[in-house]
Amino acid sequence: MTPAHLETPLNALLGLRHPVLLAPMAGVAGGALAAAVSRAGALGLIGGGYCDPEWLGAELEMAGRADIGIGFITWRLDEIPAVLELALAARPRAVLLSFGDITPYVAPIHAAGARVIAQVQSVAQARAARDAGADVIVAQGREAGGHAGERATLALVPAVVDAVAPLPVVAAGGIADGRGLAAVLMLGACGAMLGSRFYACAESLAHPHAKTRAVEASGDDTVRSAAFDRLRGWHWPPGYALRTLANETTRRYAIAPEEFDSRAARERFAAASAAGEVDHAAVIVGEAADLISDVSPAAAVVESIVAAAAAVLDGAGRHLSAARIDAAARE
Repeated sequence: MTPAHLETPLNALLGLRHPVLLAPMAGVAGGALAAAVSRAGALGLIGGGYCDPEWLGAELEMAGRADIGIGFITWRLDEIPAVLELALAARPRAVLLSFGDITPYVAPIHAAGARVIAQVQSVAQARAARDAGADVIVAQGREAGGHAGERATLALVPAVVDAVAPLPVVAAGGIADGRGLAAVLMLGACGAMLGSRFYACAESLAHPHAKTRAVEASGDDTVRSAAFDRLRGWHWPPGYALRTLANETTRRYAIAPEEFDSRAARERFAAASAAGEVDHAAVIVGEAADLISDVSPAAAVVESIVAAAAAVLDGAGRHLSAARIDAAARE
């Protein structure tokens, strides 16, 4: 059987077989996961996140010769800009920047032969990223796991598509299967970026207990809270909340946030994270958790999503064709 294939402008621009991107989840999307996604014909992005050069160097080595991309939290890159040199020395296919002004980084990324992908959370941010020289815009809805803004994916994606046309737009937030990919393609996006579904992949750096919890969870179980940012010592700009599964930590934070700044609290959290104690550690998945049914190899996830999306779109096309024929017969 011939593998399913979806062709959009994103394929040619980024050299892809499938219009699917791995979200660069900080500390979770490492070299092995990014490489597996890229080898499956999509684009795997290493989660460079908070710009730890030692971690990034090790994960780039783990990716080997795979044609991957790298993602950074832009406000953190502003504090450690030299990490970009390390990233570009690996000759990534693309660099994704999110949560900050991409302007200072566009020229050096382009000079290195890589594409600039800008993740945005509003129409205004999309226009600013376009004007700064982004090659691709990711419109991220608040359903996403991890940090996001306030707009929902369904309304944000077509608004961004209209605002930055003809620049290709990728949808993110709440997408974890072929139905979601098909839906955002119908909204005008050229592809989808998935995080939560890849979080529960065999190659993910998430703790095995966290992967199991993600499989068991529902989107109803997620909450947006500053608890884990406080415990990790990150001072995020206003307007971005972290979505995770609710647990004892998020419940305690809602009652007594003043307890979360102590050294003892941070040490307990670090120990819980290392041990995979999911009642206290962060399981960073979003509202698409209901659609995560197992822990699979990343390549199998890519193939199943694309095949399901192709089937949905084919069925929709046949339905619309039949409807047109019926309408013509009635005239």
